[in-house]
Amino acid sequence: MRKSHPVRRAVLAGAATVSGIVLLLSLKPASDPGSAQAAGQAPPAAAGQAPQGGVNGAVTGDAAQTQYGAVQVRLTMSNGKITQAEAVQAPKGGRSDQITASSVPRLNQAVVAAQSADIDAVSGATYTSAGYKKSLQSALDKAKASAGAQQGSGGAQTLTGDVAQTQYGPVQVRVTVADGKITKAEAVQAPKGGRSDQITSSSVPRLNQAAVAAGNAQIDAVSGATYTSAGYKQSLQSALDQAGG
Repeated sequence: MRKSHPVRRAVLAGAATVSGIVLLLSLKPASDPGSAQAAGQAPPAAAGQAPQGGVNGAVTGDAAQTQYGAVQVRLTMSNGKITQAEAVQAPKGGRSDQITASSVPRLNQAVVAAQSADIDAVSGATYTSAGYKKSLQSALDKAKASAGAQQGSGGAQTLTGDVAQTQYGPVQVRVTVADGKITKAEAVQAPKGGRSDQITSSSVPRLNQAAVAAGNAQIDAVSGATYTSAGYKQSLQSALDQAGG
């Protein structure tokens, strides 16, 4: 039998070793497990989405001032989902009536479909659309805050009433309700300028205290502030209506 040469045996052994290393390297996972886990993480929630915190009832956004008038949006929500959107204030008078009548219903429908403030402006109604989206976003922010408050304080919710127009300016009331009781009341809008500043500063704190004490909108008007008191009670009642009375 012919014996193999020692050098040849060494070369063959080296080649086998290299082949084994290449085979082992080819079996290494193509991706890092950490990277795969990161890739599987859920994306953050988009800004301006309807809060999924079981929010129920109506939420009214702040009035947004536009070049042609105020726009204010109210949302009706069920279990955190927007079931209805409406504009409780919108530009009016002259051509604004036509623009409002054609654009607002489309904006309302868009909100319910999108479940967020990420909606397109209506062509020909740029200012109304911008004001609508601004008020809509504030309503969503309030709903989100209300959802957080309910989770953290056993069902407390903050509700903003409709704007009540008075002879001397708008009045709008915001209340915090917990366990069916008013725990806080404040006027986010009130008549201002000239003598109205003095009347507002003296009457609104008393109206706030009266609302908390009474637990409802059946409060007495403040002497010397008849119009402010009437507007306050009207807006307060609308806020309480949102909380189910």
